[in-house]
Amino acid sequence: MGWRVRQVWIPRTGGPEVLEVREAPDPEPAQGQVRIRVAAAGLNFADTLARIGLYPDAPKLPTVMGYEVAGRIDKLGPGAAGEVGRRVLSFTRFGGHSEAVVMPAQQALPIPDDLSFEKAAALPVVYTTAWIMLVWLGNVRPGETVLVHAAAGGVGTAALQICHARGARVIGTASASKHARLKELGIAHAIDYTTQDFEVEVRRITAGRGVDIVLDAVGGESLAKGYRCLAPLGRLFTFGGSGFAPKGTRNPFHLIKGLLAMPSFKPLSLMNKNRGVFGVNLGHLWDEAETLLTIMGDILALVREGKLDPIVDRTFRFEQAADAHRLLQERRNFGKVLLVP
Repeated sequence: MGWRVRQVWIPRTGGPEVLEVREAPDPEPAQGQVRIRVAAAGLNFADTLARIGLYPDAPKLPTVMGYEVAGRIDKLGPGAAGEVGRRVLSFTRFGGHSEAVVMPAQQALPIPDDLSFEKAAALPVVYTTAWIMLVWLGNVRPGETVLVHAAAGGVGTAALQICHARGARVIGTASASKHARLKELGIAHAIDYTTQDFEVEVRRITAGRGVDIVLDAVGGESLAKGYRCLAPLGRLFTFGGSGFAPKGTRNPFHLIKGLLAMPSFKPLSLMNKNRGVFGVNLGHLWDEAETLLTIMGDILALVREGKLDPIVDRTFRFEQAADAHRLLQERRNFGKVLLVP
């Protein structure tokens, strides 16, 4: 019968309770591929949106989600360069919530010896997303001010560390219970989005000037307000729509409300206000493998220097995947949520 691996499946749309652990044949690496025995896999908000049917890029259900893993290479395919036993991390174009994955050898990047598998699995998606916005496109500079929504989440904590490494200060939104820890991590100002209007607070904190960069994964009205928060030469980045599913359910009312509140950006207005608006979707960059590997190389270099240190909130066994989804969709996490076989 052969070796079999366990995987976390989304069999149909619904709440976290629909998730199932199933077995599948052990994958075999093809030409130029390696097989990785997964020690930890990242859970992202897109995975929860796929489960409720609000992630259009997800494979047709039933499916196994998961964009990133860390583990050891245990088999080389024909012609594949690599070393059996090497500790690596990698992006996975879905299928990462599995005990084993196969991928092109060049996409399995060695991880520092002193970095745990859990922290390594917390790197690819959120740090690459934050790096594309802040560095690759945003060119964040020393002394600039960055507004980061969901500052205690995976992308938020990654962005906070990248801003520190680049000499920028961060204003972040988060629930009040997370402010103390954010301040320990060096955030300049924390705004409680549940009781405060972040647009008013940003104007107060910056004495009316506004911020240089806004990172927004909420969408809807939040995006419009973030645009109004920009200073001259400011850059607004939109990279998600968590506001379309505020309670982790597929609610047509919230979806329509969010879409109607989305702002439109006219070229002449952008020019006259000296502002830029960018959209980032990591899931649409799979064909830019060389760019993604370059970015991950820069990120790993800063990890080795101790300037970036992934924050892991909790790890969950595959059988606890429903609890992991609940934690993430209810925004109770501080940092990254992981699944471990």
